Amino acid sequence: MNTTTAVTTPGDTAVRNVGNDRSEPALVPPVDVIEDSTGITLYADLPGVPRDRLNLRVEGDTLSLEGEMQLALPQGMTPSHAEVQLSRFRRTFTLSKELDPDKVSAELTHGVLRVRIPKAEHAQPRRVEVRVA
Repeated sequence: MNTTTAVTTPGDTAVRNVGNDRSEPALVPPVDVIEDSTGITLYADLPGVPRDRLNLRVEGDTLSLEGEMQLALPQGMTPSHAEVQLSRFRRTFTLSKELDPDKVSAELTHGVLRVRIPKAEHAQPRRVEVRVA
């Protein structure tokens, strides 16, 4: 299912969710978007996704994240009930022109992916010197 949802942040909309871009079923991870004067930070919940099963890409103005859960069961045990049937997460965002896609950084800690996208230089607040005449 492809959905388009605006993710609003203080000021302008910096990131827009453009839904799943592949036909394979996947979970849509919950994401918090926080904007400050220098850029945005995305926090995506990806429980059970190890670093080697995470793919974060920036292509043009599109940010895509995809990950596959890898939950180990103790030896000899099989689940009798599983509420989550899918093991893949996927989410795609369109970045605003105010953001600098060349300076994206990311870190994965305890199942939470933190993605920092700074504002482009032209969108950064700047101090204007006032001269006295």
